[in-house]
Amino acid sequence: GEENLILLDGRHEFPFSFQLPQEPLVTSFTGKYGSIQYYVKAVLERPAVPDQSVQTELQVISHIDVSSPALLTPVVRSQEKMVGCWFFTSGPVSLSAKIERKGYCNGEAIPIYAEIENCSSRLIVPKAAIFQTQTYLASGKTKTFRQMVANVRGNHIASGSTDTWNGKTLKIPPVSPSILDCCIIRVEYSLAVYIHIPGAKKLMIEMPLVIGTIPCIGFSSRNSSITSQFSMDMSWLALTMPEHPEAPPNYADVVSEEEFSRHVPAYPPPIDCEEQLCCPVFAYIQEFRFQPPPLYSEIDPHPTDVEEVQPVSFML
Repeated sequence: GEENLILLDGRHEFPFSFQLPQEPLVTSFTGKYGSIQYYVKAVLERPAVPDQSVQTELQVISHIDVSSPALLTPVVRSQEKMVGCWFFTSGPVSLSAKIERKGYCNGEAIPIYAEIENCSSRLIVPKAAIFQTQTYLASGKTKTFRQMVANVRGNHIASGSTDTWNGKTLKIPPVSPSILDCCIIRVEYSLAVYIHIPGAKKLMIEMPLVIGTIPCIGFSSRNSSITSQFSMDMSWLALTMPEHPEAPPNYADVVSEEEFSRHVPAYPPPIDCEEQLCCPVFAYIQEFRFQPPPLYSEIDPHPTDVEEVQPVSFML
């Protein structure tokens, strides 16, 4: 208000609020050669005394929904390069790459699909990286700053060999969202898949990226479920691999004595070979259908001085 206040000695607090402008505001950003910043400023006017003011920075984020149809379209690029010059060429190197969509958010992992064919005589190395490009426009002049924010490296590919990336992941680090609608500062991203060729220029293809603030629900839920399932499948490995292997459990610890006696009949007396041939074979197979495995022990629990001959049967 415009009225004057007479305040007594002590601390006084005045809560206030205000509405941001309706037109879209550019996301707060601090770059190499410029910045976009918002401040809240409070001024205290007193008669016959200079004004006193304080200000604090206010972060503003202009949301970008990566679920928009334009950002859900896949991006595919391919390129080929002949290694060597003139008549001393050693063969071509071809590269094709694809990403499932154009829009991603911070913390997401980008699956990269690529095919590399090395028909040259040199050992090549495929790589991928995310680049941030800052563009500043003022007084009719343009200044650009480009930096790498994340990268990943593949295996060496020998001469005459091929390699395939079936979803090789590259995680997006915490970076500023894309700024595409500002007339003085632009922040753009791209995913570059390139091949390092010794003694020659690298073969590179770039695919545009948009770093948004609202994740795609379908893709994020699927990625999180796959990630949780993978971590679950790998976590049990450390819990079930002891340093020293231990003996298997006793059969008696797993099967109760009542069930054991119900399924295990007494051993039959020895039978002559002539009589055994007259009996059906299936009857003797049934006797040992429920035979338990032998108890594990490094010491014989029933030592005997005279070696006894016991009938042995195998069921396959």
